[in-house]
Amino acid sequence: MLHRTRIVKKTQRPRSEEPEQQDRLALLQQMSDEDLMEQFQAGTVEAFNILVERYSERLMHYLYGFLGDARRCEDLLQETFLRVYRNRHSYQRIAKFSTWLYTIAGNLARSEYRKRKRRRVYSIQSVNRDDEEYEIALPDETFAPDKHAESIIQDKYIQEALRSIPPDFREVVVLRDVQQLTYEEIAQITGLPMGTVKSRINRGRTKLQALLKDIYAPEEV
Repeated sequence: MLHRTRIVKKTQRPRSEEPEQQDRLALLQQMSDEDLMEQFQAGTVEAFNILVERYSERLMHYLYGFLGDARRCEDLLQETFLRVYRNRHSYQRIAKFSTWLYTIAGNLARSEYRKRKRRRVYSIQSVNRDDEEYEIALPDETFAPDKHAESIIQDKYIQEALRSIPPDFREVVVLRDVQQLTYEEIAQITGLPMGTVKSRINRGRTKLQALLKDIYAPEEV
């Protein structure tokens, strides 16, 4: 009988706390990334879970655009958040959380790419560091194939095209045109000078335009 009484008390407690827990989660959901990190550093694990929910899909797109291997990208995604969990106290609010997060993911992606490069012979076009700044217009739909009837096919071609350009260009194009990060954020994540970031984005876009010109050719009137 005593054992049964203890079980009843344990099952009743979550019910009484459920509304309070829901209110707490609702407040956390409204917080900025940086506020959530402070909550997480103070021991609120729910704050970490919310950050995982916010960024999992975006990071997966970034990693897949860089490596093109869904299974391996899932592993790197888990490793990214594991490092966030382990190194949470090293984060300082002077940096945007998203920049810190993408830096971790980017380092893992580049490390994975270097491992693959050592495992197989793969010729990559050398890239000079060019500080020239210029802009090239790119259709908004280039990285939004869901706007087209043949979105699945086009998305496949986009991924193939991304894998066809040098990784130095690929990473910054994905960060800018897929993830919509600022030039300043990309410079912080990659550790590159601003001029090099802009140059690589423009040159990467030019290469993608050439590869995707048949897919995104303007309709004849």
